Amino acid sequence: MPSDPRDFDIVLLGATGFTGGLIADYLAAQAPSSVRTALAGRSLTKLEAVRARTGAAIELIEVDATDAAALRALTARCRVLITTVGPYILHGDLVVAACADTGTDYLDLTGEPEFADLTYLKHHARAVQTGARLIHACGFDSIPHDLGAQFTVDQLPEGVPITVRGYVRMKGTFSGGTAASALEIMGRMRQGRTTHDIRRQIEPEPEGRTVRVVTGKIGKDADTGWWVAPMPTIDPQIVAESARQLPRYGPDFSYSHSLAVDSPLALAGMAAGMGALAVAAQVPAARRALTRLRPSGSGPTQAQRDAAWFAVRFIGEGGGKRVVTEVAGGDAGYTETAKMISEAALCLALDDLPVTAGQVTTASAMGPALRTRLQAAGITFTVLD
Repeated sequence: MPSDPRDFDIVLLGATGFTGGLIADYLAAQAPSSVRTALAGRSLTKLEAVRARTGAAIELIEVDATDAAALRALTARCRVLITTVGPYILHGDLVVAACADTGTDYLDLTGEPEFADLTYLKHHARAVQTGARLIHACGFDSIPHDLGAQFTVDQLPEGVPITVRGYVRMKGTFSGGTAASALEIMGRMRQGRTTHDIRRQIEPEPEGRTVRVVTGKIGKDADTGWWVAPMPTIDPQIVAESARQLPRYGPDFSYSHSLAVDSPLALAGMAAGMGALAVAAQVPAARRALTRLRPSGSGPTQAQRDAAWFAVRFIGEGGGKRVVTEVAGGDAGYTETAKMISEAALCLALDDLPVTAGQVTTASAMGPALRTRLQAAGITFTVLD
């Protein structure tokens, strides 16, 4: 953590958005009174409304995410910055740059692989110099998968090749911000692949170890009985990065990541819907029209969030041992995501953690300490078999 005095332990940038508001509520209710927090965003009037709703005495900071100097002044005042201002590929770079320059820990909710790769290429080296920890995907993308894979690895022998397969099941809906980010990812797939290839050429591989992401097959899974298909999210990339950073994952680690449903009809319907969105996302006019259907700042109702749930099953094998684990919780995209990133920020601000710097992951930077926090907050990590 920064050794120089800072005004705040945690600053939330983007507090007036849908997910940002949920994070503000969680921090106001759950952060210890000794934790100094502030809310930041473009509109002081909207920030005041968020503060009034939380009922907490939180300082407000008016700042524009396009103003590099203002962002640097903001990050120099805090130890940990949470940002919900997305799509991150459009609005995130200046925020990361400010944190890297001022040695401030950075947390976001991105599910954008291209943004994570660009951050490594542009800001990792500077963050190593200043001691900043740059941590992407601190919500449902990708904490349950990242910490769940680590939890599974911890049940297996050390020093042996390990294979982990993840199966994601969930029920829920999405916000305008999530829709905008998903469409941006789909519309930039070619650029994303190019950026990832450049990163893989530059980022050093772990010495004497190999890490692989394996694309699973479509069909009925023999181990679980579910109908599965590869899930094209940032999660496998984050799990693989943790495996590169942590020798505990063994000399040869592989991970596959699948969506799991109960019937072939459900799988076909989801695949068709995703395919249609991917095609539409390539056309700017269609992308803009889809974004207008669920505008930024909107999101599911409380009743919809109360009915939502997630469960991620992991099957791990290594050293002649097989283990089945599961990470589960409530509304993945919003209620639990707000909980996850808030607890990650509190973990960075308060807990005794390994010394890391640069672009790291929740598993490599926080690991068991964050898992303990999430379990206390109601997210379960269970060994099933």
